[in-house]
Amino acid sequence: MPQRSGDKRFASIVQLLEGPKGERFVRFAYTTGGTARRGPVTLRARDVERLLAGLGGCPELARTLGFPEVKEGC
Repeated sequence: MPQRSGDKRFASIVQLLEGPKGERFVRFAYTTGGTARRGPVTLRARDVERLLAGLGGCPELARTLGFPEVKEGC
């Protein structure tokens, strides 16, 4: 999700990962210049709305986050 704060431009990333035993992990990160970075990720209410809207294209991520009723579609 592209974001900006003042003059700074960056993007937040939400990734669904799977461990060797099938356990699922969700990674929240941000990017600057295309490089993923760890650290705090802050989402405004409108960013959360965009995240929820985008979960339709990622049904496994939606279920992992606890949103089993998100409709599929991109």
